[in-house]
Order: sequence, then structure tokens, then C-alpha cells
Amino acid sequence: MILLDSDVMIDLLRQYPPAMRWFDALDDEEELLLPGYVVMELIQGCRNKAEQEKVQHELATYGVVWPAPADCDEALSVFTEYHLSHNAGLLDALIGQIAVTLKVPFYTFNQKHYRFIPELRTQPYEKIT
Repeated sequence: MILLDSDVMIDLLRQYPPAMRWFDALDDEEELLLPGYVVMELIQGCRNKAEQEKVQHELATYGVVWPAPADCDEALSVFTEYHLSHNAGLLDALIGQIAVTLKVPFYTFNQKHYRFIPELRTQPYEKIT
């Protein structure tokens, strides 16, 4: 199982070549999961109904996971501890806690958003600038 952040999903939806090479190299048995909040962010970024339907169609093959109440309690503790010192975001704490609870890799390029959770610093491919 692998949990994906919105930035990685955007690269995949836009068929960014490094993202597509990484995706194509994954084991066919690898289960790809999206936090429900990430799905909501991707839908929020749609400019019209056609884009939204396309995104929803593309995301239909991914599993969607939500934090359990105990995960929310732990995310609250993490958020309380790091929101001032590391500018931790509310959704970032919730998304990060999902990965910690599931004990799965979390792929993101938003290192700044998750730097307070060391286990989540995983970049799946190189970004070409």
C-alpha cells in the first residue's frame, strides 16, 4: 500500500513524464490509496463540471481512506505540538496521521508541510525544473 498526496496525483493526472514512469514501474499488485481530503482538494481544483467528472473518473481506481476517531485525536496532538513551531497545517496533520496509522509510505513533494513527521519524507520521482 502507498498513500499519495495531492501534488503527486496532480502530476499523474497531468501525465507528467517522471510521474508516469514511476507509476508505470509500480508493481501491478500495489494498492494506491488517497486520503479523502486529497480527493476533496483535487475536486476543489476543478474549474467546471467536465473537469470534475474527468477527475472523478480517474480517481475511481484508487482506494480512499479517512482517519478514524483515534487518528483524529492523535492528529490533534501533533497539530497542537507543531502548528506554531513548524507551521503545521490542519489537513496536513490529519493526512500525515493516516499514513502513520496505516504504516505505509506517503508520497509527497510538500516536504515543508510534513517536515514535523519524519516518516513521511518520501519523494517517488525526481522533479525536472
